[in-house]
Amino acid sequence: MSRWKPSFALQASAALHLSAIAGMATGLPASWAAGAVVANHALLTGAGLWPRSTLLGSNMLRLSQAACEANQIAITIDDGPNPEVTPAVLEILDTANAKASFFCIGRLVELHPYLAQEIIRRGHSIENHSYGHRHHFSLMGLKSLRREIVKTQEIISQTTGYLPAYFRAPAGLRSPLLDPVLQSLDLKLVSWTRRGFDTMTNDPNKILHRLQIGLTAGDILLLHDGNCARTIKNEPVVISVLAKLLENLNFKGLKPVSLNCAA
Repeated sequence: MSRWKPSFALQASAALHLSAIAGMATGLPASWAAGAVVANHALLTGAGLWPRSTLLGSNMLRLSQAACEANQIAITIDDGPNPEVTPAVLEILDTANAKASFFCIGRLVELHPYLAQEIIRRGHSIENHSYGHRHHFSLMGLKSLRREIVKTQEIISQTTGYLPAYFRAPAGLRSPLLDPVLQSLDLKLVSWTRRGFDTMTNDPNKILHRLQIGLTAGDILLLHDGNCARTIKNEPVVISVLAKLLENLNFKGLKPVSLNCAA
């Protein structure tokens, strides 16, 4: 268990609250102190609503410099496992000799343990995406957050023998309470460099363009095998996108690796 080290922004927030209290005790107008505190809370709330923010704590946005030099790239796939989509995704990855990291929902691993086992058997990694993928995840208290994350750690490790090392918040949204929970469990928060918005867009070409524009070594890409949109032919859009994406990565000399195997 690691001791929590708050980010500079959280340290500054605590100092501001103490200063506001001290200021009022020495005659500072209450409206000024309250205004400073409200502005501070607004900033922290905004940081929690920005998935790629680092103000609330450590947040992995790219792979390491060593991975960049090795021309590695990470494909991360969220919200599964899904029996209608995940098997096809695994076949596409196998065909391209590519590895990925699946950020799985604990409840779905319980429902489909064979899929989680198959992900690991094929050389990919499974990471923690909370137990229930709740819409109010960022509003949960410390105990609830810890329960969601610990339960998923236990389910994945008991099902597959693999203990996740990374966590991604549902929709990337979080509060200042998440960082101390993750640090205590030695989990690293991961967001992404670029995403295709494949849960909302049913046009594979638009998704592919978003993922590839400015694409470079070290990028972390976000796709979904759960909650993914469907094409006009009713095919999960990730299936239409992934094969072409992997073909283009190979052409560029970029090697898709799982997060736990990146240089």
